[in-house]
Amino acid sequence: MAKRKEENFSSPKNAKRPRQEELEDFDKDGDEDECKGTTLTAAEVGIIESIHLKNFMCHSMLGPFKFGSNVNFVVGNNGSWSAVVRSRLNATSASQVQAILLFQPCGKSAVLTALIVGLGGRAVATNRGSSLKGFVKDGQNSADISITLRNRGDDAFKASVYGNSILIQQHISIDGSRSYKLKSATGSVVSTRKEELIAILDHFNIQVDNPVSVLTQEMSKQFLQSKNEGDKYKFFMKATQLEQMKEDYSYIMETKERTKEQIHQGEERLTELKRQCVEKEERFQSIAGLSTMKTNLESLKHEMAWAVVNEIEKQLNAIRDNIKIGEDRAARLDRKMEEQQVRLNEAEQKYKDIQDKLEKISEETNARAPECMALKADVVAKKRAYNEAEVLYNRSLNEYKALKKDDEQLCKRIEELKKSTDQSLEPERLERQKKISWLKERVKAFQNQENSVNQEIEQFQQAIEKDKEEHGKIKREELDVKHALSYNQRQLKELKDSKTDRLKRFGPNVPALLEAIDDAYRQGHFTYKPVGPLGACIHLRDPELALAIESCLKGLLQAYCCHNHADERVLQALMKRFYLPGTSRPPIIVSEFRNEIYDVRHRAAYHPDFPTVLTALEIDNAVVANSLIDMRGIETVLLIKNNSVARAVMQSQKPPKNCREAFTADGDQVFAGRYYSSENTRPKFLSRDVDSEISDLENEVENKTAQILNLQQHLSALEKDIKHNEELLKRCQLHYKELKMKIRKNISEIRELENIEEHQSVDIATLEDEAQENKSKMKMVEEHMEQQKENMEHLKSLKIEAENKYDAIKFKINQLSELADPLKDELNLADSEVDNQKRGKRHYEEKQKEHLDTLNKKKRELDMKEKELEEKMSQARQICPERIEVEKSASILDKEINRLRQKIQAEHASHGDREEIMRQYQEARETYLDLDSKVRTLKKFIKLLGEIMEHRFKTYQQFRRCLTLRCKLYFDNLLSQRAYCGKMNFDHKNETLSISVQPGEGNKAAFSDMRALSGGERSFSTVCFILSLWSIAESPFRCLDEFDVYMDMVNRRIAMDLILKMADSQRFRQFILLTPQSMSSLPSSKLIRILRMSDPERGQTTLPFRPVTQEEDDDQR
Repeated sequence: MAKRKEENFSSPKNAKRPRQEELEDFDKDGDEDECKGTTLTAAEVGIIESIHLKNFMCHSMLGPFKFGSNVNFVVGNNGSWSAVVRSRLNATSASQVQAILLFQPCGKSAVLTALIVGLGGRAVATNRGSSLKGFVKDGQNSADISITLRNRGDDAFKASVYGNSILIQQHISIDGSRSYKLKSATGSVVSTRKEELIAILDHFNIQVDNPVSVLTQEMSKQFLQSKNEGDKYKFFMKATQLEQMKEDYSYIMETKERTKEQIHQGEERLTELKRQCVEKEERFQSIAGLSTMKTNLESLKHEMAWAVVNEIEKQLNAIRDNIKIGEDRAARLDRKMEEQQVRLNEAEQKYKDIQDKLEKISEETNARAPECMALKADVVAKKRAYNEAEVLYNRSLNEYKALKKDDEQLCKRIEELKKSTDQSLEPERLERQKKISWLKERVKAFQNQENSVNQEIEQFQQAIEKDKEEHGKIKREELDVKHALSYNQRQLKELKDSKTDRLKRFGPNVPALLEAIDDAYRQGHFTYKPVGPLGACIHLRDPELALAIESCLKGLLQAYCCHNHADERVLQALMKRFYLPGTSRPPIIVSEFRNEIYDVRHRAAYHPDFPTVLTALEIDNAVVANSLIDMRGIETVLLIKNNSVARAVMQSQKPPKNCREAFTADGDQVFAGRYYSSENTRPKFLSRDVDSEISDLENEVENKTAQILNLQQHLSALEKDIKHNEELLKRCQLHYKELKMKIRKNISEIRELENIEEHQSVDIATLEDEAQENKSKMKMVEEHMEQQKENMEHLKSLKIEAENKYDAIKFKINQLSELADPLKDELNLADSEVDNQKRGKRHYEEKQKEHLDTLNKKKRELDMKEKELEEKMSQARQICPERIEVEKSASILDKEINRLRQKIQAEHASHGDREEIMRQYQEARETYLDLDSKVRTLKKFIKLLGEIMEHRFKTYQQFRRCLTLRCKLYFDNLLSQRAYCGKMNFDHKNETLSISVQPGEGNKAAFSDMRALSGGERSFSTVCFILSLWSIAESPFRCLDEFDVYMDMVNRRIAMDLILKMADSQRFRQFILLTPQSMSSLPSSKLIRILRMSDPERGQTTLPFRPVTQEEDDDQR
C-alpha cells in the first residue's frame, strides 16, 4: 500500500501560511494516490474536496485544506485548554473556568461547524450556538466559509455550467445575516440564490441536518441517553430518509385534495361556460329573428298599455272595496258610539241614582234626628207621667184601704155601743188623749220622712236614667272603636304581609291570582298577558302625594287591564277561584294594548307650580298609563298639597286650562264649585315607608285598644253605679212603703182612740152618720181610684207606644246608617264606571275621527285614480284602439319589453358582423370543451393517483420493513465483533424504537439500556449503531465527531477496524472522522488521510454565544 499522507494546518498568527507549492503538491499527491490501482473506485460527486475559513469562530484564517475521497481523520487536541486555564485560574472562579472550557473549540470543531453552516445548516444544529452572528470572530465584522464539492462523472450537477467542482462561498455578517455565492471550477459566479444551493444538495443527496451525514458527539450523547423512544424512532426515520418519503406521501395526498378542489371549481366554471356558450349560440341564432322580435315588441307595447289600465282598475276596485269596508266600519263605530253613549248614560244614571239614594238616606237620617230626640223626650215625659199616676193610684188605693178599715171599725164600734152603755173611766180617757197626741206627732214625723224619702226616690230615678243614657252612648262609642280597631288590625296585617310581598297590599289573593294569570298565559289562554293590579305598576315621584293619588284613583288601583273581551272572560273565570260569590272583585278594564303612551299634550292640564297625576307618577308600562288616562283622565287632575291653596286655585279664580278637579295631600277633592273631604287619613296602597305605616298603625291599634279598655272600665263603673242606685232606690221605695204603712197605722190608732173616747157622748145615730159618710168617701175614693187606674193604664199605653215609636225610629236611623256604607262603595265604583265610560267614549270618538280621516283620504285617492284611469284609457286607445285581454302584469311586461329592446339593440349593434358573432360562439364552445376535457383528465388522474399511492404506500411499508431488518442485522453483526449482544425493537404503529445492549457473553448478562453502559462501551455501541445506519442510508459523505473519546484501547481498536472495514467496502463514499487521538497506529493506506490541527489562537478566550432559549436562529433567510 502507498504511504499515507499527513498534514498540519495552523492559523496565521501561530504559524506561517503554507506555500502554494506545498498545497499544490499535496493536492497532486492526493489525487495521484486516489488514482493509483485500478481496483479502487473513488467517489465522483458530492464529496468535500476542501474547506477554507476566515474570521470564523476563534480562527482568523484556517485552510485552505483538502480532504481525501475516502477516509479522513481530523486530529488535534481538545481545544488545548491548558494554556487558557493557566492564564485564568488566578482571576476566575470554578464556574468561570467551566464556561471557558465549554467555549474554546479547536480547529477540528470549527471545521465540523463550518461544514454544517456552510452547506446551509442552522446554527442550532451545530450545538455551538443559537445564532450565526456568534460564529464571527470577536472584533471582526464578518466571517467567510468556502467549501468545494466534487462534481464529476455522469451524475454531475450542471456539468457544463460548474465543471468538475462547485465552490460554495458563504458570507456571515455580524448582525447574523448570510449570503451565498455559487462558483464554477473556473471561479466564475453562477448563482447567489439559496434555492440553487438547495438544488445542489438535493441532487447530491447531502443532508447536513441528518445525523447519518453529520453526527456530533453531543447529538450522539443526547440521542443514546434519551428516555423518549419516539425520538430514537424519529432519528432512524430521518437517517434512512423514510421521514422524507412519509412527508412526500402526505404532500401528495394534500395535492390530491387540492386537485379535487380544482376539479370542483372547474365543474362550477364549466356550468358558467356552458351558460355563456348557450348565450352566444342564442345570439348567433337571434340574428335571423330580428324582425320577429320587433313584431313581438309592438304586441308587448299594446299589451302593456291595456295592462296598465287593468292594474289601475284593480287598484280602483281595491280602493272601492276598502271604502266600503271603511264605511261599514264607520257604521260599526257609530253603533259602538251609540252603545257607549247608552252605557255612559246608564253609568251616569246609576251614579245619580246611588247619589240620590245616599242624599235621601242622609236627608232622612237628618230629618229623623229631631223626631228621634222629640220621641226620646216624649218617652221620658210619659214615663214620668205614668210613674206619677202610679203613685197617685197607690195613694188612692191606700186611702181606700184605710177608709175601708175605718168603716169596719165604725161598724164594730156601733155594735159595741149598742151592746154596752157603760162609759169609761176618766183616767183611761186621759191616757187615751195622751196617746193620741203622741201618735199625731209621730205621724207628722213619718210624713216629713215620707217627703224626704220621696225626694230621694226621684233623685235616684233621675241618676239611674242619666247613667243608662250615658251607658248607651258609651256602648255605641265602644262599638265604633271596635269596628275601627278591627279595620286597623286588618290593615296592619296586610301591611306586614306586604313587607314580604308588596302585592298583598292589594288583597291577600292577589299573589295567587297573578301566578294563575302567568300559568294561563304560558298555556296560551290569553292573547296578551293581563296587566295589574294597576297600583303595583305605578311609582310615586313625591311620597307626600300618596293619599291624594289614592283618593283620585280609588278602585282603579286594584283594577286589571285586558286586551280584549276574550281575555276578560278568561280573567273573570280565574277570579272566581279566588273571590267568593257575593264578595267584591277587582274591576277589569278592556282596552286594546298599545306600546306607546297617548299623546295628551293638547288636552292635559298645566300649572307651573303643581303637577298632574300623570306627571306625578312614574309609569313604565304604556298600557297602564293609557288605561288611567282613559278611565280617570289623570292628565286633567292637579295635585295641590295645601287645602287653602287648592281652594284658591280651583274656586277663587278660574281653574287652569283643561283642569277638571284637584286633590290635596289630605285626599280632599276640590271642584270649581264643590269641596269633598276625604274619609281616609292615610294611604293604603301607595305608601313607600311601610315600616312607618306599620309603626303608626301599631300605635293606633294600641291607642284604640287602650280606648276600648277605658270605655269598658267606664261602662263597668256606670253599671256599678246603676246597680248601686237601683239598690238604694229599692231601699228608698221599701222605706217609703214602710213609712206609708206606719202613717196609716198610726192614723188608724188615733181614730180608734178618738172613737173610744167619744163613744159615750156620741150616740149611735151619729156613728151611723159617720159610717154612712165614710162609705160615701169610700165610694168617691173608689171612683177616683178607678179613674186613676184608667188614667194609669192610658199613660202606660202611651208610654209603651212612645217607646215603640222611639225604638222604631232609632232602628230606622241605624238601618239607614248601615245602608249608607255599601252605597258609598257603590258610589265610588259607579264614579269609576262613569269615568271609564267617558274614556271609552273619547276613545271611540278619536277612533272614529281617525277612521273618517282615513276614509276621506281613500275617497280622495279614489277620485284621483278615476282621473288617472281616464287618462290611461285615452293613452291606451291611442296606442291600441281595440281593448285586448291581458293576462300578464305590467311589471312583467315592462321587464319583457326592456329585455326585448336590449336584445334588439344588441342585434342592431352586432347586425352586419356575423363573422364576429360566429367567432365568439366558436371560442366559447372551444373553451368549454377544453375545460371539460381537462376536468375529465384530472378526474382520471386522481383515480390513477389513488391507485398509484395505494401501491406506493404498500411499497413504502415493505421498504421500511426491509430497512428495519437490515439495520437490526448490521447492528447485531457489528456488536458481535466484541462478543456483545444487542436488540432493536421497532414499533411503527406507535413510532417508537428501543435499543438495549448486553456487554457480556451469551446469557451471562442481561440486556440493559445504553445509558447504563460505561463510557467506552457506550461509545462503541454508538459507533455500531451509526455504522448500522451508514449501511442502510445513502449520503456522499459522513462525519463523526470524537467517536472514540470514552473508549479504552481495545474498544477503540475494534471500532477503528470496523470503520475502516466499512470505508474499504464503500470507497464511493467519503468518511470524515474527528478525534483527539494521534492516530499514529493506523495502517498505511492510500485511502486514509490524516489532517492534524494546530492549537487555536489564544487572543480570543470566549465566544459570544448565547443559550438556544434566549436567541432565535437568524440563519433562516
